Amino acid sequence: MGGPIKNDTGEGQSNAEAVELLTGLVGGEVYAIDIGSTREIRSWTLPSSLPDATPHVLGVINLRGVVVPLLNLAACLGATTRTQSERNGIIVVELDETLFGLLVDAVSDIIAPTEDEMQSPPDAAKSGDQSYMKAMTLVDEKMVRVLNLASVLPLFQDAA
Repeated sequence: MGGPIKNDTGEGQSNAEAVELLTGLVGGEVYAIDIGSTREIRSWTLPSSLPDATPHVLGVINLRGVVVPLLNLAACLGATTRTQSERNGIIVVELDETLFGLLVDAVSDIIAPTEDEMQSPPDAAKSGDQSYMKAMTLVDEKMVRVLNLASVLPLFQDAA
């Protein structure tokens, strides 16, 4: 199974709607975020530190006059945390009218799998009552994990 089906004649396509996702690398794995939650992509910006913040919160960045917490997505997901460098990217997302910056190793592509191509994550991937992943899909023979921002970001709302 490869990436989304691309066929100008419409043959072989399902009736399911495509979902646009922004992908990025975190700890050597590919993760995706619904493009509707994404506000912008930024290059690496050194954050200002926050005293007494949890290890997941790297600090805050200035986004055109708005203070936005910068979160270490790898630390939250239990992935290998790499040294922050200019090669990193920041994906600014919005959840419940609150902006967050997510540090990723690199921003990759926009993909558009159909709903039929997305699968629920296995029960073993769930942490407690919620899963950080809402779906998984294969693109070019690579597993892409679609993040459930509503499960990931509340961990930081009290710390930021």
